[in-house]
Amino acid sequence: MNTAQKLRIAAEAGLAALSAVALVLTLTVPDWIERTTGASPDGGGGEAEWFVTAVACVATVLFAGLAAWEWRRLRTV
Repeated sequence: MNTAQKLRIAAEAGLAALSAVALVLTLTVPDWIERTTGASPDGGGGEAEWFVTAVACVATVLFAGLAAWEWRRLRTV
């Protein structure tokens, strides 16, 4: 396993962790966008938060899957 491959796995795992944090943050503190920016992109309706939750969920699964796939692929080579 060379340095570029290790860096790629680390980046994918890091992105999975960051998106998981965003997912948990949005689920536990739904109005964090309004709290941190002072703006209400959806007028207080909550649609923006659900969109962020959905994107973070998909990103977490995607990046974790990519990291795991890359790790398994390199272990068998």
